[in-house]
Amino acid sequence: MNFEFPDTALSVAGITNYIQSLLEEDKILRQVWVTGEVSSANHHRSGLFFTLQDPDGTAGIKCVAWNSQVAKLVQIPAVGEQIIILGSIRLYPQRGEYQLTVWQAIPAGVGLQALRYQQLRNRLLSEGLFDQQRKRPLPSHPQTIAVVTSPTAAAWGDIQKTLKHRYPGLQVLFSPATVQGEQAPESIVKAIARIERDGRAEVLILSRGGGAVEELACFNDERVVRAVAECSIPVITGIGHQRDESLVDLVADVCVHTPTAAAELVVPALSELSAQHQQRIDALYDAVYEVKVTAANQLRTLRNRLQRVGLDRQVKQEMQKLAWKRQQLLQVTSRRSQQATQHLEMLRQKLATLDPKAVLNRGYAVVRQENGAIARTATKLTVGQELLIQLGQGEVKVKVTQVTTKTQED
Repeated sequence: MNFEFPDTALSVAGITNYIQSLLEEDKILRQVWVTGEVSSANHHRSGLFFTLQDPDGTAGIKCVAWNSQVAKLVQIPAVGEQIIILGSIRLYPQRGEYQLTVWQAIPAGVGLQALRYQQLRNRLLSEGLFDQQRKRPLPSHPQTIAVVTSPTAAAWGDIQKTLKHRYPGLQVLFSPATVQGEQAPESIVKAIARIERDGRAEVLILSRGGGAVEELACFNDERVVRAVAECSIPVITGIGHQRDESLVDLVADVCVHTPTAAAELVVPALSELSAQHQQRIDALYDAVYEVKVTAANQLRTLRNRLQRVGLDRQVKQEMQKLAWKRQQLLQVTSRRSQQATQHLEMLRQKLATLDPKAVLNRGYAVVRQENGAIARTATKLTVGQELLIQLGQGEVKVKVTQVTTKTQED
């Protein structure tokens, strides 16, 4: 046989690192569930080392649960026990061996059901369906609520009784469903869909009166979980078990452990509302009374301050001063008016003495030439010249027949 030698060859570390990357970066092997029987177990100061193998002994895998994780294990691995473990594959280059680092170990008594439950839970968790940010608050005063449960279950009777007692007159939409057995998941999904199509309900109660683990399997069914997650109104679960939360409990907006508790939480009690209303009335009365008392005290304080200031006396004094000044103003005005009247009369008399008409009325006349100029001296007049004589009453036209002049000596 002929061999063709390569130019280069991988080192042991190289091939080991390559295998390590394949194993540790594989998405499935990072978080894998493995079931088997514990064939050996050894408690070491750093952790619990054990081997998990198939019951027929055809295959085995080494496992380790470090001390920080051992206290969190539901089931401590012991030789001869059937368990289911959750872990990740790690490779140790020095020994060229791979090992399963264990995060959780649970009894295999529940078999594949527990394994499927955990795998589904992890998948839904990775999708964010259990995140608190998705949780919606319940309406404070719903007028219409929906209930999904079995019509023959005691849970339905408990819910009706509680709702009637706490909030009479509430509209309840009942959407019956099978809550146990193989048909239960599909039945619950259809019941929720009926509520969605109706569109009147403001909140939904999904309930059952408890039962064994296998009887509650429908509330871990992926179809039911997604129907609750996609419901357009808030969902509160009251499935009647306290030991373990179902997947529906984890995805619901609110979860409680009994149907009665769900009914009590979904609506307020009228008695409580009445008491709260009375408390608000009392608080309002106290507030108004306090304001009234405060205003009365302020008014009394201001009245006392006014009395101390003597405002009434000051107002009276100011009114007396105002009356005195008014009297003074009247006297001054009257005196000045009288003086003005006397002065006016004097001016009128002077004006009368200066009035040409008054002079004319006393027998004097005004002589005007033809051009309208007043004839003041005889020397400027000629014989035959026409003159206009203005008298006290009327005018006359004359002609000069003789001009006689007189000297100042005359």
